[in-house]
Amino acid sequence: MSQQSTPPGEVTTVACIGAGVIGGGWVAHFLARGYRVVAWDPAEDAAARLGRLVDAAWPALRELGLATGASRANLAVATTLEQAVAEAEFVQESAPEDLDLKRDLLARIDAAAPEGVVISSSTSGYEMSDMQRDCSDPSRLVVGHPFNPPYLIPLVEVVGGERTDQWATRWTSEFFELTGKSVITMDREVPGFVANRLQEAIWREALHMLDNGEATVEQIDTAITEGPGLRWPLFGPCMTFHLAGGEGGMAHMLDHFGPSLKSPWTRLQAPELTPELRDAMVDGCERSAGERDIAELVDERDRAIIAVLRAVKGVRGEQS
Repeated sequence: MSQQSTPPGEVTTVACIGAGVIGGGWVAHFLARGYRVVAWDPAEDAAARLGRLVDAAWPALRELGLATGASRANLAVATTLEQAVAEAEFVQESAPEDLDLKRDLLARIDAAAPEGVVISSSTSGYEMSDMQRDCSDPSRLVVGHPFNPPYLIPLVEVVGGERTDQWATRWTSEFFELTGKSVITMDREVPGFVANRLQEAIWREALHMLDNGEATVEQIDTAITEGPGLRWPLFGPCMTFHLAGGEGGMAHMLDHFGPSLKSPWTRLQAPELTPELRDAMVDGCERSAGERDIAELVDERDRAIIAVLRAVKGVRGEQS
């Protein structure tokens, strides 16, 4: 069982294993935050492809603001995996979503990376408990699941496996936060994590509606971009429904609309709205609201929606 010797705030060198769309996005993100990045990918054209990915991402990163010392010149492409991780103080793996491949690759990284260096996987669905099976030091392996493109979308979900030490999960979450990420540190493993499961629920219902002739692709997309999607940049689904309850908040919303959970609005079966589930949702919304009352939350929501509408109009070239 190892212990990370480099504090999260003192990391200077990151290894990125896998240089596809996700791996390349991670490379661009770390370069923009001022790190030295050593990448490796088994593809023959990996260096050229990675260079194009970083070049394409750089204008957006420059617009967001580069960290002091950030430069594309800080990227090196190694010829072997062992060379890539030799001096790494953090490793991000982004190989294709194949369990056997992940197991083998993570075991190779574990064997080659310096002792105590955290190894994070970009897997979009596998549990770390299943991937760390063949590693000699599974205590340092965690999931660091990003959203595409990793250099723009802040979210990363962090969770360890059954054999992961708590220090590794805490260290990884702190490190990602220092790189500018918005981190969800999960309390337990769940296939698909949090965001993918929510996204997948919408996606599956969209496929059902299209398959049954209930809505077109355009109608489905417009239903999100011109509807609930405008509310979600500031408040997610839980806080959105908290405001839907008016002055009574989530408690009123659940007590009034709870029976509609049994309505056949989606193909996803709703859980039983037990008193325990009701209270857990109400308490969570109250914690999220903090000292803000409903009127203040509504004001924040409305200003955010206006900002999003204006931003989208600007992208489309429309007049405000």
